[in-house]
Formats: sequence, C-alpha cells, structure tokens
Amino acid sequence: MKKRIGSYPRVRVEGGGRAVVSQAGAVLLVDTVRKAGLDQAISAALSPWRKPRAVHDPGKVMLDVALAVALGGDCLSDVGMLRAEPDVFGPVASDPTVSRLIDALASAGPKTLTAIRTARAHVREHVWKLAGQAGPDAGGEVIVDIDGVLVLAHSEKQDAAATWKKTFGHHPLMAFVDHGRGGSGEPAAGLLRPGNAGSNTAADHITTAQLALAQLPKKYRRGRQTLIRTDAGGGTHEFVAWLARRGRWLSYSVGMTITEPIHHAVLKVPDSAWTAATEPDGEIRDGAWVAELDGDVLKGWPKGMRLIVRKERPHPGAQLRFTDADGLRLTCFATNTTGTAIAALELRHRQRARAEDRIRGARATGLRNLPLHDTAQNQIWLEIVQLALDLLAWMPMLALTGRARLWEPRRLRIRLFSAAAQLVTTARRQHLKFATHWPWTDVITDAIERLQSLPNPS
Repeated sequence: MKKRIGSYPRVRVEGGGRAVVSQAGAVLLVDTVRKAGLDQAISAALSPWRKPRAVHDPGKVMLDVALAVALGGDCLSDVGMLRAEPDVFGPVASDPTVSRLIDALASAGPKTLTAIRTARAHVREHVWKLAGQAGPDAGGEVIVDIDGVLVLAHSEKQDAAATWKKTFGHHPLMAFVDHGRGGSGEPAAGLLRPGNAGSNTAADHITTAQLALAQLPKKYRRGRQTLIRTDAGGGTHEFVAWLARRGRWLSYSVGMTITEPIHHAVLKVPDSAWTAATEPDGEIRDGAWVAELDGDVLKGWPKGMRLIVRKERPHPGAQLRFTDADGLRLTCFATNTTGTAIAALELRHRQRARAEDRIRGARATGLRNLPLHDTAQNQIWLEIVQLALDLLAWMPMLALTGRARLWEPRRLRIRLFSAAAQLVTTARRQHLKFATHWPWTDVITDAIERLQSLPNPS
C-alpha cells in the first residue's frame, strides 16, 4: 500500500480554463455602487476633467481604483485585477490612463477635492435613507470620531517627516461616523498632514470637523443630535471653544490631558461623590469609578463645559503615570451634554475606542502606505481610500445581517470577495454561479438579493 507524502492533496495545474471569474464576490461592491448611485454621482462630479475624445469616464476610472483598493490593492496598478474580469467590472482603463487622471485631478487642487466630497455627501444621504433602521442615524443621534493616523513612508515623499513616534511618514487626521455596536463605521473626512504635524493642533481638528459635518445629511450638520468625539488630542482651548460656540447645534465629548490643576481637583473629590462606572450591558464595572469636577478647575474653559474624571485599578503589569493617584489610573474628558448620568456619559466617551477599529480597517484598505510622491497626489489617494471604505461600510449596512455586519475588511475579502464563480450565459444574460461547497455562498447570494431588491437611484 502506497503511503501518502505530505499533508495536502497533490493536484495538477495548467492554464486554459474558461468561464471562471476570480474575485467574483466583488459583485457585492459593484451592486452597492449601482444602488447607491455612486457611479452617477462621481461621474458627474469629475465630468469637467473628461477630455472630448476620451474613451474612459474619469468617474469610472476613479471608482475602479477605489474598488481595487476595497479588494486589497495598495497602489494604482492594482486596478489590473479588475481589468482581468471585464464581465464583472466592465472596461477598465490602462495603468498610464489611470496615472494621467490622478495627475490631472491633483493639479486641479481644492476644486477636485470639493467635487468628490460633494458627490460623496450626496450619495451618503441617499444610502442612509435606503438603510432605514439599519443606518447610523437610527437612534436619532450621529457620532463622529476624530483621530490621527501615522502612515509610514519608505522613501522621500513630499511632506514626509519624522513623527512623534520616531518614525518617518505622514500624520493624517481622519473622521469616522460610528455605526454603534451593531455595525462598523464609515469615513467622513481625511486631512493629509506632514509627519511632524501635532496631535493636538486645534486648527487641524477644526478643519477636519468641518469636513466631517459637510459629509452628513443636512439635518445633522447642526443640532445636539450630532456628537463630535475625540481623544485628548482634541482637548485644546481653541477646539473646545470652537465647539462651544456651536453649542446650540453640536454636542461634544473630548478627551482631556490630566493637568496639575485637574490632578489636585481629583484629590479633593470626597468618596461619596464617586459613582461606579458601567458597561454597555448595564453591569457595574468592578474597580472603576467616575465623578464630575467643578470649581476653579473649569476657569478659562467655555461656559457649559462639564469635566468628568474616571479612576480605575490598572491592569496587572500596567505602568502608572505621575498624574495617577493612590495607585489608580486617571482619565478625563469634557462634554456639554446635560440631563444624562455621568456614568452613561463616561461609557459613551469610552466607546470612542471603536475608532481604533476603523483605523485598523483603513490601514488594511490603502492607508498602510501613501503610494505617490506629491502631497496633492496623495490627497487624491486619500479620497480614493475613503471611497473604498465607504463601499466596505455601505455594503454590509445595506446587504448583510447579524454578525456579518461586523466583519472588518480583511474578513470580507477572505470570505466574500475572494470567492470564485462560474460565468454562465443563458438567454443572453450572464449569471455567476458560486460554488455550493463554499461556506459563505449563502451569505453572498442573500446579500445580492437584498441589494437587488433596493430601488434604483433616480
């Protein structure tokens, strides 16, 4: 009896296969583009940059690059994976054509960025209406998280500089709409900055907040139902004052650095003033308490600002800081929200940690590296990354249910987008047949049915 050598079956490999589509699961993203009307919106926005005899529409070219990035690409030439499957993605421009378009858009400066962002905002409002109770505004509140991202550079690119972490690259400031515990999140703004840009630069936070608010449906650009949430990088007098001047229209929850006055104020808080912190399920958090500070510690800050501090037992092995007290870790944040228990406000601010998940997804979707040289070109790339992240957020929101709605980009690619299918032509119509044995075929087909049941954009 022959012994089997190795752990895996041995198969013969040869070329010449037909009617097989790789990355067939990406039809989910294509249908999302179609139902959202993103192709029409971007095409109209970039129509001024279409030359009279051009074969390829600039909007289609940009969306092709965004689709390639959503599928895991990290440079312009990765659009070739779409070019190889014209039955799914249609005609795709050559690499030189793509490069020329990016150069043309970059040379146009802010005019291009305004056109792309306006189109995205228009489509976003339409998608949220399609999503209904599954949308990020289902609870009557929209939360926007602002956070910085370090993007390493391995060559001399424009504005690449040493970062505060002793690395070399850029330091974009990003804003994400939080979908809550039942979903992921979508990008609302991306401000490209040099690597040595400060983490707490108020002007950059203000600009990013303005860009993010412009991406929301009009009814959420003003109103206490919109919350701006940041870490301690946003805890500056200028940024909090800017938010406070819009106090009638915006809510905020901003992390604060534990300064010496705050530290002394915490030491004066009586034991009876501390309230146990809570978890999302309503359970009491063991070893963590919250309290509100008042008095002189609020001098110099805008009227109506509340300062809430949290103390907790550090995790085993955690190193305490000079600003901690009595062996307990201290954190602090400011808010203008009233009428809510401070434990609930602290929990709401702590859930800002979901922004780290969004950043991880962005790094896995084209933001691990800025592939171009000029800053203007890389700002266009950042807009392409945001388009890709939009699609990766809108598709689950419109088409997936249950745990699948929480899948991050890497898992979506492995389980859904990478699935191959057989292309069959029947009665002049093309059909994709996914493998019966693929564990997530039902997820793909059910999602496609949900997308196709949605109304077409007018």
